[in-house]
Amino acid sequence: QVQLVESGGDSVQAGGSLRLSCAASGYTYSYDYMGWFRQAPGKEREWVATLYKTSSATYYADSVKGRFTISQDNAKNTVYLQMNSLGPEDTAVYYCAAGRGIFPATLPQAYNYWGQGTQVTVSS
Repeated sequence: QVQLVESGGDSVQAGGSLRLSCAASGYTYSYDYMGWFRQAPGKEREWVATLYKTSSATYYADSVKGRFTISQDNAKNTVYLQMNSLGPEDTAVYYCAAGRGIFPATLPQAYNYWGQGTQVTVSS
């Protein structure tokens, strides 16, 4: 089992920045990639970004490309999501996830473990 704990969610003004953290514990060798998803009220869960542990390759949704950066600290088993130039459209609960499998890493089905989520609210 893998436990994921997110932190860093907050309320900010448009144009501001936040950094989310996701600390993993347990069988941290049992996943190949970690990702961030978000879900706004009344909307489906949306993929945001993915990082592959070994290669450090990163991938982003078009809606966040150039504004968000996913990174990792292997020594701490922690993944970060640096979010800049935030807008009201970024308001959502942000979830960290870890996975290993055959599904594309943009899909929730590709992830075996999920955190509890952290709220990000951006006001205009």
